[in-house]
Amino acid sequence: MTQRRWLPALLLGLTVTLLAGCSTTRVVEGQVQSFSTLAAMPAPATYRIERLPSQQAPSFDPIATLAEQALARAGLQRDDAAPRLLVQLGVQADAVPRYDPFRPYGPYGPGPWGMGGWYGRGWGVHGVWRFGEPTPLHRRAVSIVMRDASTQAVVYETSAVHEDVWVSDPAVYGVLFDAALNGFPKPPQGPRQVRVPLAPPAP
Repeated sequence: MTQRRWLPALLLGLTVTLLAGCSTTRVVEGQVQSFSTLAAMPAPATYRIERLPSQQAPSFDPIATLAEQALARAGLQRDDAAPRLLVQLGVQADAVPRYDPFRPYGPYGPGPWGMGGWYGRGWGVHGVWRFGEPTPLHRRAVSIVMRDASTQAVVYETSAVHEDVWVSDPAVYGVLFDAALNGFPKPPQGPRQVRVPLAPPAP
């Protein structure tokens, strides 16, 4: 009888805790690398996204929209007719095993591994997760390459990678695009860590 009395209270407490956690803003840490030859914001600050063959499907539209929103926050304006910059996007979704100090090569043996897929530029290879192993980390990555529309020269290259046991798609891609464009057009060169808040979904 005692167990029956405290069990509903425990379940209620867990529900309240989960609801409270869902209402808070989560911070996403992105490992960012940026390289730029731009001395200042391009004038005009216009761009056109050039989709790769793998990005022609309608399923890529939400990702492109998130990228456009991030580009707008960075000060760029979409102009398909007269772009100053040509933008190529890359997106990847896969999983990687968590590091285990008792397994020198991780849970799957030596070498790189992962599972999932990507649109356009991507990283990683496919693998298999075995039951009983630690839950793998979700890896989400984006890349942006900008070329001068008149010369075709690459003037900006950046990428952002996030790994966690929790992930939200496709919202996390918008956060990673923001992280990748942090400091545009003159970001710190080379790798760095950027923290960007991920707002909770609307109720």
